[in-house]
Parts: sequence; structure tokens; C-alpha cells
Amino acid sequence: MPDLNGKVAIVTGAGRGIGRSHALALAAAGAKVVVNDLGGGLAGEGADLTPAQQVVEEIKAAGGEAVTNGENVADFASAGRMVQQAIDDFGRLDILVNNAGILRDRMLVNMTEDEWDAVIAVHLKGHFAPTQHAAAYWREQSKAGEEVRGRVICTASPSGVFGNVGQANYGAAKAGIAGFTVIVAQELQRYGVTVNCLAPNARTRMTEETFQMSAPEDGFDPLDPSNISTVVVALCADEAQAITGQVFHVWGGAVNALRGWSAGELFDAPEGWEPDALLGELLARFPEGASPPGMIAGMQSAGGRSLQAAD
Repeated sequence: MPDLNGKVAIVTGAGRGIGRSHALALAAAGAKVVVNDLGGGLAGEGADLTPAQQVVEEIKAAGGEAVTNGENVADFASAGRMVQQAIDDFGRLDILVNNAGILRDRMLVNMTEDEWDAVIAVHLKGHFAPTQHAAAYWREQSKAGEEVRGRVICTASPSGVFGNVGQANYGAAKAGIAGFTVIVAQELQRYGVTVNCLAPNARTRMTEETFQMSAPEDGFDPLDPSNISTVVVALCADEAQAITGQVFHVWGGAVNALRGWSAGELFDAPEGWEPDALLGELLARFPEGASPPGMIAGMQSAGGRSLQAAD
């Protein structure tokens, strides 16, 4: 296991599921952990510090060090207080794992403005705000001549990189997080900070309710959140200093470094296209149509009814 002794980590949304697993894994590797969790429901309602406190007690029972934090990562000032707590309580900050999230699934035609805004705020601003405060701290450390080996781990989703019906708000936020990762990695590299992103498949409160995933009775469980935490610990090692700006899709033991948008099919007219000429070329090149896999077939076979299931 990579040696994280002396490191200080913040894990947001660490009271349950993947975040809890990350906090336990980082602590087992030697890091001191700020366990952040607002303690709300799946849709973000309410607040309860009990889950975060329970994770802290688990870490302490295993011989580690941890403190509870109940700040709202989607609030800029609140995120700043969370980062400051790590510095005040443990003297430094080395690792930020942005994991907190909520769900408000709805088909686009039925989605409310609040359902859109809430999900974008918790996921996208909930990545920006803690990362901005952590980056400011690391920049000051770097300018003061300190050696910085900062780590930011972001959390996207297969819904963001591959798409999923009924999750336009969630998928858009998660796709934004992947883009955020690539750009912030470029900006923070000069300060000694790496920024990577995970798009995990794992069993959590969210996936159990949405996809009815259940654990196997025996054998390897590809959806155990600990499979994701293994990647987090590896990326937080000092030896991973040159690995940055990556988005990893993780399913069980499969860790796939995604390549994002590629050039794909090229339609080239040296002097520009006329609409009718381009349309003709599109139809000639895509005689069966062009869409994400299975989309047209699903619409034709179900008359669109399959898309109404998530209303």
C-alpha cells in the first residue's frame, strides 16, 4: 500500500458509500482525514452529522486520526471553512477528494428549475469551491518555497461520460466535472498539484435506489466501493506525481483511462460547405443514421415509450 503517513486529506460526502470507503482507505494508508458530510438525503434535503461522526469513530477505532466536518461544499465560504479546518486541526492539507453529490432524476420535459439548479450546485460548484480554496493554499505554499505534492480527486460518473436517460442535470454536472479536471490539472501543475477524476461504477445509496443493485452472496464484488478507493489511494501516492488530468472509468478491477472527445468522423470541404452538400454527405456517410448506440433502435421499437419510464 502507498505510504500516506504525514498526509492530511479531506473527503467530501464521506458519511456513506464511496466517500466513506475513500476516508477509511486513506486513513488505513496513514493519512489524517477530515470527514465531510452534510448528512442530507439523496435529494440533498436535511442535515445530520451522525454518518460523518460514525466514520470518524471507525477510523479512530482502527488507530487513525480523523475529525468531523458538516460544511456545505456548494457554499463558497463554507467550503473555505472546511479547508481551513484541515489546516487548523492537522497543520496542513495534501489531499482533496471531491465526492459529495445528490440525485434529482427526472426526464427533461418534467424537470423543474430547482431540480436542475440543486444538482448542478452540489456537484459542479461543490467541486469548484473546495478546490479553489485548496488551490489557493497550495499556491501560497509553493510561492513560499515549500515543496507541494497536492492531490485533487474529482468524481464524475458514467452518466456524465457515456450518458443516461433521466439524468440530464446529473450527467451535465458530471461531464462538467470531467472538463473541470482537465483544465484545473493544467493550471495547478506549476504548483506541484495533480488533478484526476474518477467515473465510478459502485453500489451506493444512489445506485441501489436507481438501479436496484444488490451485492453477490459470495466471490468478488465488482460494485464494492472499495474498488474505487484503491484507485484514490494509488493516485494520492507521492510516486504518482506525473499522473494528472486523467479521467478513469472504474468497474471492479477494470480501470480504464478515458480519452474524451476525439476527432471522430471528418467532413472536410477546403472552401467551406453549402447546406445541401453537407446534408448529402451526412446521409451518404451515415446511411443508418448517427446517434449514441441503441438510441434510434430503442425509439423505433418502443415508439418513444421507453423514454417515459423515468418520468
